[in-house]
Amino acid sequence: MRIANLSGRLVLVVDDRAVDVHEASGHRFPPDPQAIYDRWTDFRAWAADAELGPGRPFDPVDLGAPAPAPRQLLAIGLNYRDHADEAGFGTPEGMPPVFTKFASSITGPVTDVKLPVGGRTDWEVELVAVIGRPAHQVQEKEGWYHVAGLTVGQDLSERVLQMSGPAPQFGLAKSYPGFSPMGPVLVTPDEFDNPDALELTCTVNGEQVQHGFTRQLTFSVPALVSKLSQVLPLMPGDVIYTGTPSGVGLGRTPQRWLRPGDELVSSIRGIGELRQRLLSA
Repeated sequence: MRIANLSGRLVLVVDDRAVDVHEASGHRFPPDPQAIYDRWTDFRAWAADAELGPGRPFDPVDLGAPAPAPRQLLAIGLNYRDHADEAGFGTPEGMPPVFTKFASSITGPVTDVKLPVGGRTDWEVELVAVIGRPAHQVQEKEGWYHVAGLTVGQDLSERVLQMSGPAPQFGLAKSYPGFSPMGPVLVTPDEFDNPDALELTCTVNGEQVQHGFTRQLTFSVPALVSKLSQVLPLMPGDVIYTGTPSGVGLGRTPQRWLRPGDELVSSIRGIGELRQRLLSA
């Protein structure tokens, strides 16, 4: 199943056409995309047998984030060995580095993003998991059961603020407006031959700057669900950015930053792509 947020309304995407869930369900489910996660099991059961109409074509520009207002937006650092190496850190053991991003930074898949004045803004393509069922102190083997679906995320990062002060400012530096685009759709794990082996790519102005596979994650999606849930309850609709492979601007020699006029494209095979145009503030 593939769901999306079309102009603020929950839709099922079937053959690249959008079916409005509120209308197709006879108003059984609300139109609010975020609200569906609190009824995820019921919604999945309905969608499996629903007789859907033909749907309508849509423009990706009109898509919002599939989880636009999570109660918790968690992000994982250094979760690919090659990225940990380029950042000058060892591969994490036991528990990965975890930080939060703020929900006000969330946008849909096709956006314009203003670059912070005096900053050095970097790119980080990521697989994003959205929680569909409450998870608290669950085992890794149960992790996928609690995941509603997967989408593409871009963890834009302003490195000057991030590296300022006596300790890194991860959360603020990664939460400027537009710094957490997601989409274009949320794909349920059963759509993939292997949801643990997805291909990620990021380009800047058509030049490939990142390429990796989620099988290279140090902590897989179900492992992250388990480890996070040992500490805090994960709630339906929560978002987990799972980490980025190597190739970020910070790790290059010389270092490289996004500039006004750049086009950033982030993609995961089987899900789709994000497309951000960078603008002057």
